[in-house]
Amino acid sequence: MPFYNPPAFRSQDIDALWATILAHPFATLVSNGPEGPLVSHLPLVGDRASGSNGRLIGHLARGNGHWRLADLTLPSLAIFHGPDAYVSPGWYPSKAEHHKVVPTWNYTAIYATGRLVIHDDRDWLADQVARVTDRQESGRAVRWQVGDAPPDFIAAQLKGIVGLELVLTGLEGKFKLSQNRSEADREGVITGLAGEADAGSAGVRGQMLPRRDA
Repeated sequence: MPFYNPPAFRSQDIDALWATILAHPFATLVSNGPEGPLVSHLPLVGDRASGSNGRLIGHLARGNGHWRLADLTLPSLAIFHGPDAYVSPGWYPSKAEHHKVVPTWNYTAIYATGRLVIHDDRDWLADQVARVTDRQESGRAVRWQVGDAPPDFIAAQLKGIVGLELVLTGLEGKFKLSQNRSEADREGVITGLAGEADAGSAGVRGQMLPRRDA
């Protein structure tokens, strides 16, 4: 699938792409349907070691028609959204020189393309639910596990979902972090973001700092 991704922002650093997927697992899944695009929002667990390019697994509510209507002969796309933040032109030192500056937005997005496979096997679903739960509960002082709930309750819940597997054929990242600006302007953005209170600004700044010398 083609993406508007200028070379300055494009990344095919596999380690960085997978790190972003693991840190921001909530994705937008897009597939082709009989009447146009099908779009669903869901967490996807990355399995980098599976196959030649890795895979993503998740599930949808059975009532979501995405799994029934998707054209499985065509690629599907999962988009992972990293941190994003508004960039004020007032942060650029170049503003004082020529005033030829405008606002923009810095952000990270990962595009995972692949073949969508539908799973309706109870054991597969139970394994997937356990994986996503264990991933999200890791690091907590008190971890909730699927086994904490009554077996008959979990069995009933599994009947209400359908599993998805995206077997990856392509992985590309867009890290739009002011790489097209001068070094002085990039430093101005880093300083400006430090004064913002939102988590997105902190996240973008955190991604810009290691790239200072890149």
